[in-house]
Amino acid sequence: MSEQQQFDVAFIGGGPGGYVAAIRAAQLGLKVAVVEKERLGGTCLHHGCIPSKSILRSAEIYRNAKEGEEFGVIAQSITFNFAQIQDRKRKVVDQLTKGIEGLFKKNKITVFEGFGRITGSPSVAPALGTISVKKANGEKETTLSAKNIIVATGSRPRSLPGLEIDGTYVMTSDEALEMHELPKSMIIIGGGVIGMEWASLLNDFGIEVTVIEFLPRILPLEDADISKDMTRVMKKRKVKIHTSTGVIAQSVKVVDGHVELEAKKGDQVLQFSAEKVLVSVGRQANSENIGLENTQVEVERGNIKVNEYFQTAEPNIYAIGDVIGGIQLAHVASHEGIVAVEHIAGKDPHPMDYLAVSKCTFTSPEVASVGMSEDEAKEKGHEVKVGKFQFRGIGKALVHGEVDGFVKIVADKNTNELLGVHMIGPHVTDMISEAGLAKVLKATPWEISHTIHPHPTLSEAVLEAALDVDGKAIHA
Repeated sequence: MSEQQQFDVAFIGGGPGGYVAAIRAAQLGLKVAVVEKERLGGTCLHHGCIPSKSILRSAEIYRNAKEGEEFGVIAQSITFNFAQIQDRKRKVVDQLTKGIEGLFKKNKITVFEGFGRITGSPSVAPALGTISVKKANGEKETTLSAKNIIVATGSRPRSLPGLEIDGTYVMTSDEALEMHELPKSMIIIGGGVIGMEWASLLNDFGIEVTVIEFLPRILPLEDADISKDMTRVMKKRKVKIHTSTGVIAQSVKVVDGHVELEAKKGDQVLQFSAEKVLVSVGRQANSENIGLENTQVEVERGNIKVNEYFQTAEPNIYAIGDVIGGIQLAHVASHEGIVAVEHIAGKDPHPMDYLAVSKCTFTSPEVASVGMSEDEAKEKGHEVKVGKFQFRGIGKALVHGEVDGFVKIVADKNTNELLGVHMIGPHVTDMISEAGLAKVLKATPWEISHTIHPHPTLSEAVLEAALDVDGKAIHA
């Protein structure tokens, strides 16, 4: 490999934003390079989505095995081997990583292993940007140049100001995913998506879980009815939930092999203790130390500012995924990347419609949504009508023994526009794409209700909720 190569587009970061967009760019005939400091797949594949869902699946099977007697399946001395669970997780991650590497070879994408930093702007003559790549082993830096640069450096877990992450007693999800054994008790600071997924997972394994959320409700970005029902289910499962409660960071201390902390709820100071603490208070963009000072790229509160095609203040530098803030989800980063490279290739792509993005939480029961919540719709001036149907009225939910939850559809009362769909229940993360397609096609609840849903399936809850928007649910 020569010391410097030239490309049409170079990515800094090979996560779900960078690697997907790189493949699309290669399909469009562009010469592509990806700079990645670890392994292709990024945080999602190695420290987030895939490993956490792998452990969640093991927890689900363990819970189902314990509940088998209800189905006439009786097993003795049910237990789990966490080391084996971790080993399976690694195998899943390795298989997917090799798959991406194979796709890169197939599409002739050049990979530079190391930490990438922009050293020259593509807006400066001769209109080629430069990236230096520093390898972890101390080898001589490699330099590449490109007509276009796409920053896809992702994000990392955030902590509370003054709260030190030691990785052993006080950890983020990164460290939690690598635990060799499970604690007997865990305090989770933050009741958002990641926090509640861990609460569900640990509870399935029989761990004593306490969730402390600063805001008035858990899953605060979901519809209020979803948060309320998740709270009910989690409390039924003996998960302790404290909302409107703020952890006092300086109070966190390790005493005799466990963690003690204080949190304030109104004027009351509460005491908490557990073997370990998981800090899950959001993520912050990886926008530092990547050479943005050598460009005209604008950064606001750590997030790179972009336009609807993900161009920065420099037209030949783009940014996608978590590093631009917004909805920090893997599938969002992937689609943003596709829009960016198609814009580079002159394909005139449609800008992202973030109200058509499906969001999923892999708790038990699962949560999924697309579009506006009922409160958001009202705040935006819509007069709404709502349809709702409980899973306990669905035959397959009863067959599966999973009857908690519902489907809720929010529509405009005057125009019948579909504003939002919200689900909590069994396998709803696999069902939400119907609602996403309805949003893209601008379908109304009436049109959803005239789509024949097979019986017996869980998807019948969507049909009934769509009918209920106009008070016509059959099984209500």
